Amino acid sequence: MKIKLNSIFVDDQDKALRFYTEVLGFVKKQDFPAGGARWITVVSPDGPDDLELVLEPNSHPAASAYQTALRNDGIPVTAFESPDIQEEVRRLKDKGVVFTVEPTAAGAVTLAIFADTCGNLIQIYQLNA
Repeated sequence: MKIKLNSIFVDDQDKALRFYTEVLGFVKKQDFPAGGARWITVVSPDGPDDLELVLEPNSHPAASAYQTALRNDGIPVTAFESPDIQEEVRRLKDKGVVFTVEPTAAGAVTLAIFADTCGNLIQIYQLNA
């Protein structure tokens, strides 16, 4: 068994696709109609392209409540690894990304948390040497 898909809820799929590709630098892999929404996935240009992040609409009341509760409590919905967190934070800030937690040492990692403009907090981390 392996992990192939990870979903995050977003409040606007078009806005999410722009943010995750144009700001974060991921690559759109799939985008096709799925019921009243779209099935949109992105992949990392630096990782295996069979590990996809699904930008899932939060139109179901439970999804919206889950997303809001995590954001209000400051809990990231997922995490991405970076080889150089300081440079990554600078790059993202230059693109207008708002961080709720600046790079902070936390045991074996240094982490930071930012808002994805689509209703989520996302953590990035770097493994400490």
